[in-house]
Amino acid sequence: MLAADLRQNIIVALYLLFIHNYIAFAYLTGLIIGIILSLYRPSRFATMIFLAFAILLFSFEYDKHLIAAFREQTLNSLITITPHFRLQRLLNLLISDVLPVIFYLIGWGLLFASIILAALNLGKKKKV
Repeated sequence: MLAADLRQNIIVALYLLFIHNYIAFAYLTGLIIGIILSLYRPSRFATMIFLAFAILLFSFEYDKHLIAAFREQTLNSLITITPHFRLQRLLNLLISDVLPVIFYLIGWGLLFASIILAALNLGKKKKV
């Protein structure tokens, strides 16, 4: 049996893990559903669902964990001796602001497009 304080600490740790990553868990659930749909009944809809949730999950992780390291690595490899402030500002803007928005829009756009595609295909099947 676990001690009461250890059990409480485990519950708090699991709660904090969930609170920190609940969006990622939702995207992962959608990704798993997309994989199951792709394996069970391959279609454009299933592939687009899979890609949409994969991009959304990557976007979430990029926003949360990858931006700082990616920006620093890119700046260190491109700007070595002489400072290039315009290039640095451009890279900061691209890596920190533009790419996250692009990933987010592509992910949700693919998800929306897959739902529209499924609705159009459903409408065609009902007419026949």
